[in-house]
Parts: sequence; structure tokens; C-alpha cells
Amino acid sequence: MSDDEFRAAMSRLAAGVVLVTAHEPALDPEGPGGEDVGMTATAFMSVSLDPPLVLVSLREGSRMDDLLDEQPLWAVSVLSESQRHIAGRFAMKGRISDRLLFEDIPYVRGEASGALLVGGALATLECRTEQRVPAGDHTLVIGRVLAASVPSADGGPLAYFKGRYRQLG
Repeated sequence: MSDDEFRAAMSRLAAGVVLVTAHEPALDPEGPGGEDVGMTATAFMSVSLDPPLVLVSLREGSRMDDLLDEQPLWAVSVLSESQRHIAGRFAMKGRISDRLLFEDIPYVRGEASGALLVGGALATLECRTEQRVPAGDHTLVIGRVLAASVPSADGGPLAYFKGRYRQLG
């Protein structure tokens, strides 16, 4: 089986789209207050109700993988169909500073994680890493959910299918 055959087969599995965020602490306590980092993910799922656990798959060596290796607190915003621009923005390779990418997006800072929670998201979760599992060229990060909310009931979910963002229905 080739990489292309595997990729084509897996593109037929519809997935929800989330924005994973974390706050990178400042290197110098006397300097600026650190930086917020975001990453679009489609490999995200619920693992357990008791205790409440979720899993996100991160490309090994990515900025988010490296950050969550050091910073155990992170958050997830489940994106709505109207937030396709956010998903595309944080999925770009070689992109500009995440600080600039967050500039015109409404958000609040999570009380439990300190990470940004996107305004208008269908749901938000704040997590603490429980386990990291190497898996091929990715790291599976299992997080305990510290807080969850459903701030918006409007609209449907943003989905990813056959290599494109889609709406249900």
C-alpha cells in the first residue's frame, strides 16, 4: 500500500474540526507575558466519560507537540461551520506569528488552562495532559477535561471530508 492509497482511503472518513490552543509561558519572567499558540486538528475524539478524557493527535515535532510536551494545560474549541476561516488560518504551514492570527478572532482566556477559547465555537474544553503516546509520525495526547462548556447552540459543525472543509446537510 502506498502513502497516497492510505491517504485517499482515510480522506473518506468525515471528521470534526477543532482549534487546539495553549499558552507558551514567557522564557524570562521579567519580559513579555508569553505567547498564545493555536493549531487546527481533525484527529480529536472523546476517550472516556469517567474520568473525562479526550485525545488529540499532533504531528511529531510540530510546535504544538513541543509545547504540550512542556506545558500540560491546553484547550479545544469545536469549530462551527461559519468558522472555516479560522480552521484554514491555523492549518497553514510556514505561517506568520500566531499572535497575529488571533488578532481579529473573538476569544476568552480559559480559567482552568489559561489557553484561548474561540468565541462562537460550538463547544470548548479545557484540558490537562494525562498521557503522551508516540504513534508513528504523531504523538497522541490524552487530556483530562477540567472544564467544558457549550457557549453557542447556533449553526452546525465544521467537518473535514475528502480533503476539504464542509458543512453537514
